[in-house]
Amino acid sequence: MFERPHQWMKKLNLTPDLNDLPHSTRTFEDGGKFRVEIPEVENPGVFEVMIEEADKLGVPVHRVSQGTGIMKLLDKDLRQMAAIGADRGIEVFLFIGVRGDTGMGAQARSEAGGSTRKRLQGATQLLYALEDVKRAIDAGIRGFLISDEGLIWVLSQLRELGEIPADVVIKTSVSMGYGTPASAKVLENLGIDSFNLPVDLSLGTIAALRHSIQTPMDLYIEAPTGMGGSNRFYELQDIVNIAAPVNLKFGLSTEELTDPIGIHTQEKADLQVRERIRLAAIGLEILSHDGYMSFISPNVKNRKGVPVIV
Repeated sequence: MFERPHQWMKKLNLTPDLNDLPHSTRTFEDGGKFRVEIPEVENPGVFEVMIEEADKLGVPVHRVSQGTGIMKLLDKDLRQMAAIGADRGIEVFLFIGVRGDTGMGAQARSEAGGSTRKRLQGATQLLYALEDVKRAIDAGIRGFLISDEGLIWVLSQLRELGEIPADVVIKTSVSMGYGTPASAKVLENLGIDSFNLPVDLSLGTIAALRHSIQTPMDLYIEAPTGMGGSNRFYELQDIVNIAAPVNLKFGLSTEELTDPIGIHTQEKADLQVRERIRLAAIGLEILSHDGYMSFISPNVKNRKGVPVIV
C-alpha cells in the first residue's frame, strides 16, 4: 500500500513525515540555527516598549512582525518603525492592511470564509495592496508579511525586475495554513524568503517540510489565542534541531485582541508585548540548559534582510 505514491513523492524530492527527526544541517548565513521573533509589535510605541523589556530581561530580538497592517499606520509611524529597526539591527515585517476581511465582500466575513479573510479579493484590492507596499518602501520598510499567493508572486517579479528594492524580504503569514512539503515548495518557487509554519504541525511533519525547502522557517512556540493558544516550550530543542534555520516566535495564548491597534488599545498592546518578551526569556532559558544558546544568530546591528542559507 502507498508504494506508488511514495515513488511519486520521491521523484519530486518530497517525503512523508520524518518521524526519526533528522537534524537539519542548514543555518542562516551567519552560522546561527535559530533567531527570536516577537509578533504583534503593532506600531512604534509597542516597538519601543518591547525594546525596553528585551533590554531589561536580556532577550536578543532579531525580528518583529505585526498584524494591524500598513494601511492603519501614518507615514511617520512607518518611518519610525524603520528607524528603530535599523538602529537596533532588528528586521521589521509589516502586514498588508488590504485583505478580504477589510473589504466589502461577504464571503470573507462569513462563518465559512476561511482563508479568504486574509487573501486579496479582486484586482482592485491587489492595486490597493501594492499601494501599501509602495508607502512602506518609501518610508524605509523592507519586510512584508503576506497572506496572498498572488501578491507574493507580484512582489517577487517586481523585485526581480528592479521595480522594488532588491533587499525587500517576503514572509508568509501563518494564516495561509500551508502545511505540506508540496505546498511549501510552491511558496518557495513563488519567491518567498521566510515560511511561516502552521502552529500545530507534528515534529515529523516539520522535518519533512525542512527536507523539501531551503527557505528559513518561522514557528510559534506559544500560539496566540485565536490560533488555539498551544505552546511548544519543551519541544524547542527538537525544533531547532530539525527546522534550522528557524525563527522562534513567542506569541501570547492569553492575549486580548489589540489588532488593529488604536489609541484605545495602546496600553493593552504595550502590556502584552512585555509578556511576550517574558515568554521569550523562558524559551531561551530552556534552550540554555543544554547549551543551545551557542546556536543563536548574533544580534548584529544593521543586519539587513533574511540571509541566504548555506
